[in-house]
Amino acid sequence: MKSIASNISSWFTSLLKVWRREFRLVFSDVGVMLFFFFLPLIYPLIYTLIYNTENVKDIPIVVVDESRTPESRTLSRMLDATEGIKVFDYASNLRDARTMMNEHECYGILQIPGDYAKKIGRGTQSVATFYSDMGLLLRYRSFVSALTDVQLALGTDIQQKELALIGLPAQSVSGAPVNSQAIMLGDPTQGFASFIIPGILVLIIQQSMVLGVTMLIGGHKERRRRNGGVDPLAVKASPSATILGKMLCYVTIYIPILFYIINIVPEIFTLPHIGELGDYIIFLIPLLIASAFFGMTLGVLVKERESSMMVVVFTSVVFLFLSGLTWPRYAMNWLWTAVSDIIPVTWGVEGFIRLNSNGSTLHEQSFSWMMLWILSGAYMILAYLVTRFDYKRKLQPQSVKN
Repeated sequence: MKSIASNISSWFTSLLKVWRREFRLVFSDVGVMLFFFFLPLIYPLIYTLIYNTENVKDIPIVVVDESRTPESRTLSRMLDATEGIKVFDYASNLRDARTMMNEHECYGILQIPGDYAKKIGRGTQSVATFYSDMGLLLRYRSFVSALTDVQLALGTDIQQKELALIGLPAQSVSGAPVNSQAIMLGDPTQGFASFIIPGILVLIIQQSMVLGVTMLIGGHKERRRRNGGVDPLAVKASPSATILGKMLCYVTIYIPILFYIINIVPEIFTLPHIGELGDYIIFLIPLLIASAFFGMTLGVLVKERESSMMVVVFTSVVFLFLSGLTWPRYAMNWLWTAVSDIIPVTWGVEGFIRLNSNGSTLHEQSFSWMMLWILSGAYMILAYLVTRFDYKRKLQPQSVKN
């Protein structure tokens, strides 16, 4: 019994030594401090400042009015009055309008046919063609929204006038046959920042931690090569005590950073923020744990400090897409869906957005929370195996070259 108690006590002692050693390494390494502190503190502000205009407004378009009638001018004025479109100029033909678009003087062209007013007068459908620059989907979205609103309003107005001509009261048609109203859950402003920033905040948490962890591992491997296979800063501890001590260090550091990212940043920029702070913390704790072990597992790919940048920066865009933030996961190929399932940030983004923006409860996000814990356990096992293999491997002594 004394032997078992002694072993347990020795294990906890070595775990605390690893925890303290890792703290010293973090705060003595400028590169790691940049990733652990500067990146998660500054990047959310930079990203949100860039996108905080929320919506693209007054996008310039050119009108090719081949009808030149009061009806065609009414259509142009109604589009110009919308929030998303500004009639920049008129062109005599489509070729001149395309030249203006190629020179980026405008991003859309409205072509009104010569028989526009004649067809409306006959009560038949008239088609006005709109050409959009697809270089930015946000512009296209604003165009579609403005064109749809004008089309519905103009159609109702024309219908009222036709009824008045045959003697029916125009008040009998006060709107569309079906009165529909769009309610944007989680994004009432329909803004880009409110849509994407909450998910990016979670991605920043994972990627900044993984960057710092892999850089620490790269530094460890460099010290071993310089010292004949021995790291002079290493602590004698078992693989299990080593990975758990490191994880506790990283999670301890990230608790206040987590509070800043998920609570203060949304308050500063008035982003959607309707959940409970306690639910946020409870939900994202396994994300921190999974990210720490995920970084230790990826450390097998890191040979020196700088290579951590190559490994993690390359994956950031991939993880953003696989998280389902920019493209729904149900529309992905089964292979990519399976890959996204094993990335902690996927479940972190999915659950956090529902908690933060849609007013979901922690109980309702229990599946995402459970998946984060499962990934924490899975990556803990992988990190243990990688660390154990690293302990057993003997590096050949290398001469230091001047």
